[in-house]
Amino acid sequence: MNKESRLGAVYLGDGRCQFTVWAPLIPKVEVHIISPEELIVLLERCDRGYHRSVVEGIKPGYQYFYRLDSEKERPDPASRFQPEGVHGPSQVVDSCFPWADQQWAGLSLEEYIVYELHAGAFTNEGTFDAIIPCLDRLKDLGITAVELMPVAQFPGNRNWGYDGVYPFAVQDSYGGPEGLKRLINACHRKGLAVVLDVVYNHIGPEGNYLADFGPYFTDHYKTPWGAAINFDGLHSDDVRRFFIENAIYWPIEFHIDALRLDALHAILDTSAYPFIEGLAESFHKQVEKLGRKAYLIGESTANDARLLISQEFGGYGLDAQWNDEFHHSLHVLLTGEQTGYYQDYGQLQHLAKAFQEGFVYSGQYSSYRQRRHGVSSKDIPAHRLVVFAQNHDQVGNRMNSERLSQLVSFEALKLAAGIVLLSPFIPLLFMGEEYGEPAPFPYFVNHSEPDLIEAVRKGRRDEFAAFQWQGELPDPQDEATFLRAKLDHQLRNDSQNHVLLEFYSELIRLRKETPALAHLSKDNMDVQIIEDDKLLFLHRWNGDNEVMAIFSLNDSQTAITLPIPAGHWVKGFDSAEERWQGGGSVTPEQLSSKGEVSVTLSPWAFALFFKET
Repeated sequence: MNKESRLGAVYLGDGRCQFTVWAPLIPKVEVHIISPEELIVLLERCDRGYHRSVVEGIKPGYQYFYRLDSEKERPDPASRFQPEGVHGPSQVVDSCFPWADQQWAGLSLEEYIVYELHAGAFTNEGTFDAIIPCLDRLKDLGITAVELMPVAQFPGNRNWGYDGVYPFAVQDSYGGPEGLKRLINACHRKGLAVVLDVVYNHIGPEGNYLADFGPYFTDHYKTPWGAAINFDGLHSDDVRRFFIENAIYWPIEFHIDALRLDALHAILDTSAYPFIEGLAESFHKQVEKLGRKAYLIGESTANDARLLISQEFGGYGLDAQWNDEFHHSLHVLLTGEQTGYYQDYGQLQHLAKAFQEGFVYSGQYSSYRQRRHGVSSKDIPAHRLVVFAQNHDQVGNRMNSERLSQLVSFEALKLAAGIVLLSPFIPLLFMGEEYGEPAPFPYFVNHSEPDLIEAVRKGRRDEFAAFQWQGELPDPQDEATFLRAKLDHQLRNDSQNHVLLEFYSELIRLRKETPALAHLSKDNMDVQIIEDDKLLFLHRWNGDNEVMAIFSLNDSQTAITLPIPAGHWVKGFDSAEERWQGGGSVTPEQLSSKGEVSVTLSPWAFALFFKET
């Protein structure tokens, strides 16, 4: 996509800037330059309600509003920077940046080991630049991809990011577009991919002026977060264009390696050519032109395999998807919680199915939903599903926002890491998980409108009603709620935290260096369970390289005879060992099997064996 066809204020060089805005129901649109000097220019009305002009004498740093019918003044819907927040003027920026990642071509999905972080809570400073000194630690841990929660401009200076109202503008308090580019540049120089979380299912409430420009929203549908976006009604082609151009903008302007598409189940579109399919097609065509690897990773609770099926076979053509049900199955086995959506889980066979197929609910009845749910994902390749024991949603959307480190024992915490990292899927860690960060991650906002603040508080209380959690809900508006979410990186050096950090690092190393673990395949894997003893047996192979892992989700020591493939097996990792602050291993160092072997396992422990060839 060339500069001349892009939305927003596009600096062309030599003091020339092109302004393009879609306002189909407004006869007259002017750009009002307010700083460093005042200038008002009438934009030329073009086909399909676009208003466009090239204005002379404009440089990066100039601030402006659009004036609609000589009355309302509004920031640019496609603003690249909002230095004074969501209600302030938009600012012209220069897209030129001294990139040093010319040799970077991206990573294959199979190589992704994702680390999700919130730019405001990850460091004390809460900026992109403050993350850069931490990248070496993530690299040493074995992380290959850094995932940023949404950075589109939101109200105030603290927010999860899902209240963004300017999809093209990078949050000013994090460091704006220049700061994000510096972070991405640094990541690529260290061999780290960057995933960006983007939100196309709704626009935040405060500072949302899109409706003043055109029919961006529809009354035909509702979302939990406000008006639904008009992806299939009158004028919807140009609404789609706005969001598809935004998706393409990130790999072009910021060299982003993947987008995580938030809550796709909340994008409501009954057209024959759905928005998600159109987005995927346009994105992949643009990425092919760039000559780099870049991906679309969906998030959806619908268990709809069409998201990942190629367009050639009637799907939408996304590259990967978060699999929440892997988390739910594991979480209930670890914690025993069965309220809210957790009521649908609790048996070891649920976790086994998550390993074998991906989605747990593939058409059977869901007690929580009180209807059938999902379709089969057995044909979706393993490297296209992202799994985790924790993420921002599953931690933050709890009454007290406890991390897993505050809910289960140290042994169970290690077990969760083993189940995720030894799986054949793309693993995701939530910031601080690797050393057992105790800080909660509560929902936080910084709105300026009293009625909206109270509505957010009420909405959170209502959301938790189904879970019957006890305790006082942290006030999302209170700055102290946000400050409690800040990580304490010094904990990495404390005794047990450091052991857990080394534990994660060693597991990731084994995952990368062992062919049977590095090859992400459901076909080269066998999963068996013994429900009564809460044991899960995992056998994976690649060529003549074979491994097996035995996981005990039992709170007592277990002695049992297991069907283990014939051969001689040597133990390579045991979570119960004293080096990992376990109680001491009771599992043999070697196993010789003719088809079955007697094994003893410690409570909440696992052992990994390598087959001798």
